[in-house]
Amino acid sequence: MSYSVGQVARFAGVTVRTLHHYDEIGLLSPSGRSHAGHRRYDDADLDRLQRILFYRELGFPLDEVAVLLNDPDADPKEHLRRQHALLSDRIARLQQMAKAVEHAMEAKRMGINLTPEEKFEVFGDFDPEQYADEAEARWGDTDAYKESARRAASYGKDDWQRIQAEADDIHGRLTALMDSGAAPDSAPAMDLAEEHRGWMSRNHYECGYEMHTCLGEMYVADERFTAFYDAVRPGLAVFLRDAILANAARAV
Repeated sequence: MSYSVGQVARFAGVTVRTLHHYDEIGLLSPSGRSHAGHRRYDDADLDRLQRILFYRELGFPLDEVAVLLNDPDADPKEHLRRQHALLSDRIARLQQMAKAVEHAMEAKRMGINLTPEEKFEVFGDFDPEQYADEAEARWGDTDAYKESARRAASYGKDDWQRIQAEADDIHGRLTALMDSGAAPDSAPAMDLAEEHRGWMSRNHYECGYEMHTCLGEMYVADERFTAFYDAVRPGLAVFLRDAILANAARAV
């Protein structure tokens, strides 16, 4: 079959003027003409146009494209292999760029203004930004979320290290209580739950007893939080939840 210049332009997503230009410079001359002298393209022309557009997409200037395509020793399969390798490399670079931009967007949204090295130094393997989209979707309209984001935006590396050290201290003392056989509704456990609530209020948002009990339930209901606390000490998520509930009941 043969195709008109308008049909080829629609197939390839280019303009008729572009095809005329390719013909004028000898890059893509149609294989035939109609009785009226109009350009007619066959399947081989379309294959060549596809290779041209691949190379153009990769940034090759037209004169270099012509040299590549006009090489008498060139194998069409070799063109495809070369283009596949070039496209794969470009895709990999674009994916890296996309990840970097996404990372910057998340950091901006969460207000965690730390370099990757600083974040690893502060948080270790835990990346607080991985929950950014979900947190915004679930709580973005709440005053607590807005207050947490406002405070986070003002924190630097030293602030996050202090906050993390305070949390580690509370977790360590909760672990010691569990190891001693203390119950979660014992006075020392409830006191530590109260410290945890104060830690939240000082560093993130005002955490009343109702909010605190919701957090405690989430630590057990959400397997990601359970895994985080149980990595510190197996059973810590449930122990902390129970201590939080007992502390809230004591306050009432």
